[in-house]
Amino acid sequence: MSRKHLLLHGWDSAYEKEAWYPPLTDSLSGITKEQALWKPQGEPANSIWENVSHLIFYKERFLKRLTGEETEYPTGITNDDTFSIGGATDEEWERTLSRLKEVHLGIRAKLEEMEEERLDEKIPQTPIGIWMTDLVAHDAYHTGQIILLRKLQGSWPSRRSFE
Repeated sequence: MSRKHLLLHGWDSAYEKEAWYPPLTDSLSGITKEQALWKPQGEPANSIWENVSHLIFYKERFLKRLTGEETEYPTGITNDDTFSIGGATDEEWERTLSRLKEVHLGIRAKLEEMEEERLDEKIPQTPIGIWMTDLVAHDAYHTGQIILLRKLQGSWPSRRSFE
């Protein structure tokens, strides 16, 4: 199996095809605006919506780097800034989910058409293949956070059966 096929498998598993953990799309299925904005009391935590905004930020940066539209990290933006959300309306939540899908599938399309050798190309210092691997792990990490938030809300089962 080629590196490209392994990356496509990881990319698909992280987003929409269950493998060893639930994919991001399952973790976001049926979430209302209120659930997306909810945060547990007491300790500072990012909401589901903030986590999704963060994922979109880094996926959009990567896609822009793949296309040559952007080569450097935007100045004046910290990692904490990437968790911010726009207007907290039902329509904006739906637009956020649409942006996530669009950028994820956009990256997938670029990877699918990419020659295997390009995975070693650095943008700007990191090889494309490493970027992809890191983004898969990043998605899995934040999917786990989203599921934990849903469990705390009571909107995700505490246990799942795979039988």
